[in-house]
Formats: sequence, C-alpha cells, structure tokens
Amino acid sequence: MRSLAELLSAITVEEIIGVEDKPINSLQSDSRKVSRGDLFVAVRGVNVDAHKFIPLVTLAGAAAIVCEELPERLESTVTYIRVADSAVALGFLASQWWGNPSRKLKLVGVTGTNGKTTTATLIYEMARLQGFKAGLLSTVCNYIDSEAVPTNQTTPDPLTINELLHRMVVAGCSYASMEVSSHAAHQHRIAGLTFAGGVFSNLTRDHLDYHKTFDAYLKAKQSFFDLLPSSAFALTNIDDKVGEVMVQNTRARRYTYSLRTQADFTCRIIESRLDGTLLSLNGHEVHTLFTGRFNAYNLTAVYGACLLVGLDPEKTLIDMSRLVPVAGRFQTFHSPSGAVTGIVDYAHTPDAVVNVITAIRDVVGTRGNIITVVGAGGNRDKGKRPIMAAEAARLSDRVVLTSDNPRDEVPEEIIRDMEAGLTDETRPRTLSIADRREAIRTAIALAAPGDVVLVAGKGHEDYQEIHGVKHHFDDREVIAEALAAVK
Repeated sequence: MRSLAELLSAITVEEIIGVEDKPINSLQSDSRKVSRGDLFVAVRGVNVDAHKFIPLVTLAGAAAIVCEELPERLESTVTYIRVADSAVALGFLASQWWGNPSRKLKLVGVTGTNGKTTTATLIYEMARLQGFKAGLLSTVCNYIDSEAVPTNQTTPDPLTINELLHRMVVAGCSYASMEVSSHAAHQHRIAGLTFAGGVFSNLTRDHLDYHKTFDAYLKAKQSFFDLLPSSAFALTNIDDKVGEVMVQNTRARRYTYSLRTQADFTCRIIESRLDGTLLSLNGHEVHTLFTGRFNAYNLTAVYGACLLVGLDPEKTLIDMSRLVPVAGRFQTFHSPSGAVTGIVDYAHTPDAVVNVITAIRDVVGTRGNIITVVGAGGNRDKGKRPIMAAEAARLSDRVVLTSDNPRDEVPEEIIRDMEAGLTDETRPRTLSIADRREAIRTAIALAAPGDVVLVAGKGHEDYQEIHGVKHHFDDREVIAEALAAVK
C-alpha cells in the first residue's frame, strides 16, 4: 500500500480534483484488473484508449484516476489527476510504486535494429561470470539472477519492468541489462527508469508497419539516448551511418566502438570459423565462440559496456572467451557425420539476413554451398519482403522461401510478395514451399557434404502464429531431426 500523495510526488500534475491524502491498494493500467482502492492510469494505446473505461473502473471502486482528459461526470469518492501524458506518468508512477528499483541497480539499456538480444544477454552473463548477481530483460527470457521468468515482449509494460527490477534488487542483484525496443521508447514504457548507460548497435529497416517512416523509427530509438542523464554513458557504433546522430542530443558521456576506424573501443577480426572467431579487442587477442562480423560488433559493444559500467577490465577480457551464443542466434547443428551443418538464426530483417549469410560465406568460401530457408512475418512491414528474398537469393546458392509467422495473412500471399524481389538469374535457384517444416526438410535434402543450411527468421521462437493462434514449432527441433536422417 502507498499513499496517493507519495505516488503523485513522482509526476508532473496539471490538475487534481478530490482528496490527495488517501491510501492506494494497487497501481493498474488494465481496467479489467482494477478493484476497490486502486489507482488507475488511463493510457491512450495503439488500438485502445483506456479513457473510455473510466466509468467502469469507477464502478469497480477505483480510489483515484490519472488521465489526460477528465470524464464528463466526476464522482465525489474518486480523486482525478489530470496529466499531459498518461503513458509517461505511468512509467514514473510504476517506478515510484516499486521503490525506484532502477536507481539501486547499474542498469544498461541496449537499442538498435539487430544485436539487442545478444548484447544485452552477454552484458548480463559477463556480470555473473565476474561473481555479481545480475538481471536481464530480453526478447528470449527475463532473468532474476539465475531465475528464468518467461516473456512475450521485447520490452514489457512499465508495471512489469519495475516489478522485475524490484525483484532483482530484493534478490541482491547489482547489475541489470535490458533490450529497449523502438515501440517501448515511443510508447514511453521506459519512462521513470534510471539508466547507468545505453548502447546503440545499428539501424536498418524494420517495424515500419508501426512507425510508418524510417525517420520516425530513428527518432524513437534516439529518444532513449535523449533521456539519459549526465551520469550515464552512451556507447554508439560509429560504423553505422546514424551512429553519431543517435547520440547527438544526449547529456550522457559519449563513447564509440568500431571495426573500421579509431574509436574508444576497437575490434579486428583475425580468424573466423563456424564455431568461433579470434578477435583483437583494443589490441588484446581474444578467442570467442561467436562467428561473423555482426557478432564482432556485438562483442565489442559488450566489452565497452562492461568496462563503462565498472566491471574489471582484465577479467572482462578473460571472460569474453567464456561467453556462449544466445539461443537461436547463429546456433549450429550437425549431421551425424558432420558433413552437413545447419544454422538457426533470428535474422528477420534484410540487413540481418545479409549479415548472417556473409558470416557463413566468409568461413565456407567456395568449399560448400549455402542453402537458405527464409520467410517473412504477416501483419508486418510488407516493404521488406521482396528485399529479404532478394538479399537471400543474391548471397545464397539455393533459397527456399517459406512461411514465418503468417498471423492473419495467407502464407502463399506473403511468399508472393517475397518472390517479387527475385530476378531472372536468382529465380531458378529458388523454391517456394509454404509449409515451414517441409521447407526445412527440403533444404536439408538438397544439401551435399560441406554445405551449410541456414534457417532464418524465427531463431529462439518455439511457435508459429496462424490466425491469432500459436502452434508449437521450433526451427531448432526440425533442423536437428532433419539432419539426424542425413546419411
């Protein structure tokens, strides 16, 4: 229980109607969860404006309501708090409700199109390798030290974020890392959090179904750095075309990382294999279990963030060799004889597809063929579909176009959108098979000794979403089963 006055001290209020000195049993933004004595925050969402549920939460016994627009009828038993932006207010209220847990942790946020999960996860792992308790908020799974907490969002809502951060504090965590999605930044889900630092990976076309324009997408990512305090660090990839733009307005201390030029944290690839890479980080050679130039960027970001957040530099270098790839991120599988290799990766943007295939080609060279299985999600940016197919076909020897998560769309229509990116040269090397299981099996059947089969798009996901229903489907299970049958 908290007092309303205590909670309101965390936000900027434009108008209060009613008694401010009253106890609050719970903080809610979901009208269905409101009960007597609760504080309800009416947020204007993407699909639903919670202001229309104010009469219902009043009947449910809400003690106070935070809103941007007062209802026509005011109840004398309810305190109404008018604010400029309810979403921002919710973030600060949630933080206040849980005792501002982010202030008690060294919290690092990671944003960008690709690499968020890997970078955030490895920062968390690095802290634990050095003997600290740590927490993680990520696409794959949330962790409170060693306790796994399942998730279905890249960045949860403010109430969930702060509850998890509070649990981390109670568990004795000193460090935490989290993915910061563009949706979360735009919807102010990270409002009220105190970050020790922020990391920018890269920016390529994604989520334009939501943001509509690339510039809007960029600005959503940039807003995270704009809000960082002067006590924080902002670590940016200056090899990316918007790397410097991303941090141009930040008050945080700016640091850079690069594989191409002089920076605060530099990396050079010395040797690449499918099962690892020898890197030079700021002049120190490090053997890693990661493959590809894109992972070299991720590891450089991890190295820089760990040093900036206060972890031991020498131990950090040593422990880089102990880090292991995140589930569904360049995860390798082999046939019983080892002749055919399968790789499952979350690559679901054109740039990510290019990165993964290029990484494979750098190792395989001309000694084997690359067969890529790739689809595109339904109810998402249609503009990237032909681009993904074009890049996959350009860089692979064979391509199988298939379904991903079709959601409410017809898989065959999504595939037709992808086929528009094929040319007269690449079309004969491309098959279209809507059934994803059959597509993977076909790709394995086409593989000869020395070939690599890449299954891109879903990575760690263990389901397919079809017409709003999630069905169990795990690329890793299917490719392992198909490879086991290879003679």
